[in-house]
Amino acid sequence: MIFSVLAFLFLVISLCIKDRKKSLTVQSLNCLCESLYNFVIYAYTGAILGLINFIRSFIYISKDKINKVIYIFILLFFEGIIIVNCIVTWNGYISIFPTIGSIIRTFCLWQSNMKLVRVSGITTGLFYGIYYLYYQSFFMVAGDIILIITGIYAIWINDIRKKCV
Repeated sequence: MIFSVLAFLFLVISLCIKDRKKSLTVQSLNCLCESLYNFVIYAYTGAILGLINFIRSFIYISKDKINKVIYIFILLFFEGIIIVNCIVTWNGYISIFPTIGSIIRTFCLWQSNMKLVRVSGITTGLFYGIYYLYYQSFFMVAGDIILIITGIYAIWINDIRKKCV
């Protein structure tokens, strides 16, 4: 239970941070806690994705130091690993939901645009929320609902309202 609380807190906090590197650092902590929680509830697709996403987030922090061609390869590599993980840890159609959420999030975090990071919070909340509903992890479902609301609010405050003013 403690890992689910920490995962939720780190993810919500990461959406509220405006600096990309700081946001990715906090998101990597989210990925680690979420992975540990998923292992505890035997949700292996999500557990492995959490570890993959943990590594991905740390690599994405160093975007400025990585050659652009290599950085494109890194995106393709992580997207491929996410798909392979879905196949290897397949537990029925439920395995598709965190896979789709991770594919979208991996692409959005790969970008430098913080708006896409906030959008990926909404998609992550949606797809992982369905996944955790299946595993009857109601705290994580509630957390994902709050994540969706937080993501919408963060987009409103940081991206939409600024353009309207």
